[in-house]
Amino acid sequence: MNASQFSTKQRILGAAEVLFARYGFAGASLRQVTAAANVNLAAVNYHFGSKENLIEEVFRRRLDDLNARRQAALSKVEKRADATLEDALDAFIRPALQLSLDRSGGGAFMRVLARAYAEHDDRLRRFLSDNYGHVLREFVVVFHHMLPHLDKEELYWRLDIVAGALTYAMADFGVIKRKSGISEQSHRERAAEHLVRFAAAGLRAP
Repeated sequence: MNASQFSTKQRILGAAEVLFARYGFAGASLRQVTAAANVNLAAVNYHFGSKENLIEEVFRRRLDDLNARRQAALSKVEKRADATLEDALDAFIRPALQLSLDRSGGGAFMRVLARAYAEHDDRLRRFLSDNYGHVLREFVVVFHHMLPHLDKEELYWRLDIVAGALTYAMADFGVIKRKSGISEQSHRERAAEHLVRFAAAGLRAP
């Protein structure tokens, strides 16, 4: 792919990300995407083939890197004999909150991710499960070892709730807003610390 093709593809992905965050997957049309990216429909068809493929590529662009970071952090936790539940949760939570700080659309993507859970799109949910479900399963193995009192079903229930809280925090839907004089980085650090403590308490509960 030459520089021009790369630029066109990235413009389309960036425009789609913003529009999907604002209007949802059904609400944002390809016509809106092409107008925002300043390309024609042929360019979208050339790079992606369909709207469904475009949606999937919006997720791949962010989630491939996010989950690589999560796996690297989890690997460090697994190598430590003194690793705690909080350490494992931090490996899951912090990379996601860091992504939300990405100035090149990280915040918009978090709202896209929230929509993926809120909108009942079976095709999209299947895509996310097929391509990224293995990462959650790697974390489940570690959590199950640290929380032997929970059976697998109960553990998945609790982790689903943790993931929901994380998505909520990443999308910045909460009532607690960043105070003036506090950097976005510091605000997210505090969010990570609170969420790790909250999740650890929930997971440890009888």
